[in-house]
Amino acid sequence: MDKVKIKQIKSSIDRSKKQKDTLIALGLRGINKTVEKEVTPQIQGMINKIAHLVIVEQA
Repeated sequence: MDKVKIKQIKSSIDRSKKQKDTLIALGLRGINKTVEKEVTPQIQGMINKIAHLVIVEQA
């Protein structure tokens, strides 16, 4: 499977609980934190929901 690097670029302050929970589920706990994940339909859906808070690049 392909891997992607997900970097949080915006704060979770003033975001909905669902968006905050999605960030935590991906392992992102603050601005400029990066995680590497395998691309699955579930991960891709999570990325789509918080696309305005993160940058995604191929690993």
